Amino acid sequence: SGLHRAGLTGKKTMREYDALCIEAVPAFDAQAIARIRQSVNVSQSVFAAYLNTTTSTVRQWEQGDKKPSGMAARLLQLVQKHGLALFS
Repeated sequence: SGLHRAGLTGKKTMREYDALCIEAVPAFDAQAIARIRQSVNVSQSVFAAYLNTTTSTVRQWEQGDKKPSGMAARLLQLVQKHGLALFS
């Protein structure tokens, strides 16, 4: 950040600050994932394309057979908060 570049704060302080500012990724259950997809009015295959994954993976998430990984969970969190507009 600008404070670090200006020499007003050290790396350790910036790491602590960043840790406080970054929202934790929630654990999404199968129903929550289906609700997120349905809220943006797309099919499983279109949703998969936006998330750069396969239709099979989205199906498995929605059936509770698999859980989204860290990166996928973060993308789901962003879609839940901002919709698909964040990709455009």
